[in-house]
Amino acid sequence: MTTLDQAARRRVAIKSPKAASASACEALEQLPNVGPAMAGDLRQLGVHTPQHLIGQDAWQLYRALEQATGKRQDPCVLDTLMAVIDFMQGAEPKPWWAYTAERKRQHGQCLGLPPA
Repeated sequence: MTTLDQAARRRVAIKSPKAASASACEALEQLPNVGPAMAGDLRQLGVHTPQHLIGQDAWQLYRALEQATGKRQDPCVLDTLMAVIDFMQGAEPKPWWAYTAERKRQHGQCLGLPPA
């Protein structure tokens, strides 16, 4: 394989096209809002395909990720989990920040935020 071929493969892996619907989503990296790092976090939690997200609880995955990594996760990770679960359950793709207000309403107190 030439160096050019290797470089092209790396770009393809990094720039996976995003799925327009849950039924078209075959790899974690095809989920809207998910890049290589988030896909790795999901795999660390045992989520290996987008279909594994159906019926999951974003808060439980968020807490499990904190336990698995031993680190506090940014609340935007919870927004992203909410977004990908919603998408896999049939919602239109939305940016993760579209879930921030909902996250604050549902989980703000657990995250130490003042009541909304």
